[in-house]
Amino acid sequence: MSSVDLEFRKSSYSGSSGNCLEVADTPAFSAVRDTQNRELGALTYGPAEWRAFLRTTKSDLR
Repeated sequence: MSSVDLEFRKSSYSGSSGNCLEVADTPAFSAVRDTQNRELGALTYGPAEWRAFLRTTKSDLR
């Protein structure tokens, strides 16, 4: 599956400057790409890796 086939979304908190990431989820992986460089494709992470990333990110915000 190419990143073109995925339905990417970005946070509603993102501004209009284009300095943000987009995420697409599938049952097998999550894909992340830079909105300023979409043509470079996306990085993919398995479910366990993605959960660990989100858990770490959320704990760093506290």
